[in-house]
Amino acid sequence: MKASLPATASRAEEGGQRVSLAAPTRFLGRQPIVDAKGRLFGYELLFRAGDVDAFSGDAEQATREVVDHWLMLIPEANQGLAFVNCTRATLVDGLIELLPPANTVLEILENVEPDPELLRACLALRQQGYRFALDDFSPLPSRAPFLEFADFIKIDFLASDFLARRDIYDMVRGSGARLLAEKIETEEERNVAYREGCTLFQGFFFSHPLLLSTRSVPQNQLVYLNLLAALNRVPADIREIERLILSDASLCYRVLRLANSALQGHPGAVTTVREALLMVGEEALRRMVTVAMAGTLSAHRSPALISMALSRARFCELLAPGLSETPSEMYLLGILSLLDVLLETLITRILQHLPIRPAMKAALAGDDSPAGLALELVRSLESCEWGRCEQIQNRLGLAEGTISSIYVDSMRWASSVTEQ
Repeated sequence: MKASLPATASRAEEGGQRVSLAAPTRFLGRQPIVDAKGRLFGYELLFRAGDVDAFSGDAEQATREVVDHWLMLIPEANQGLAFVNCTRATLVDGLIELLPPANTVLEILENVEPDPELLRACLALRQQGYRFALDDFSPLPSRAPFLEFADFIKIDFLASDFLARRDIYDMVRGSGARLLAEKIETEEERNVAYREGCTLFQGFFFSHPLLLSTRSVPQNQLVYLNLLAALNRVPADIREIERLILSDASLCYRVLRLANSALQGHPGAVTTVREALLMVGEEALRRMVTVAMAGTLSAHRSPALISMALSRARFCELLAPGLSETPSEMYLLGILSLLDVLLETLITRILQHLPIRPAMKAALAGDDSPAGLALELVRSLESCEWGRCEQIQNRLGLAEGTISSIYVDSMRWASSVTEQ
């Protein structure tokens, strides 16, 4: 998987004092896996703990802390499976047994070689109900013993051409394992993988669809841009927001549903959009309407992508106080960062219809402001670029553990919202 990073000491500002950050820093990442129809199938857990990117080494306590984080994120039935990277030590020593078999797929890394002790451990784990995936599979005779346990074969489309993949298909044919194409970056690559027999895909949601530059903002979705612009104004204009929501029936439904869910202690049901907007408060209003908007957009986009947009928004919002930024604006920044993918339109065209502060536009473009760095940080967590995560942590002066804790909280919150 990812290359190991050197353990380098770093320093950060905390409470006005320069404090030493224990190296190496721990980070948690999660990437969605979807089926051929874009439905969420599960997530792969990726993390850096100790001095390697895996469940091994001499940092057992660090590993257990990351497993503990994942225990809080174990998907419900409608959230799919958790694919967890495993080294030989993880499988043989039994650390992975902390995770429930029903939700967990044990992903054997490409540098793990089969030996009698390891194969016995895999058999015992299989008998407990765990499933197995073979990561970055290569068609070498030495890998054949693992096929006995494999439920999923992961194929790296970035590092392989058709001839190399054909050798893999020939070797695994008849094993019964599903083919999972990873590092899929375009819709064209996804279609090629599907034609070759892959039924699961990873990586598609981290890039834009093909022909993106040819599309204008769909007329029926301009209401969302106008609504975001209205939410970005301080103070918010309730009448304008109400008018925009009333122009879209699905938004009306979701706003009323969310308001009634949030105001369970209110005597009687909330039956009008105006009543809902007035009762929740301005900060909650921004969050409620953007969640409702994301739910509306999910009619033609994968729930995994909607969850990612909400997770980014929540992450930026939670990070805001430590960066002296406005939480509501940072929340919108997170939503905006995926709006081009949600609307299948270039961000430059979206911004033509979305009047926001120049500082926000600069942050979306990737400047070095705290807001821009916060956005780059969450993107780096999603793509598991651990070195960049550590650099940004140090530049922002964040204490060790802050980022992972906020990221876990944001993922849990986004999952709960999408379940609703």
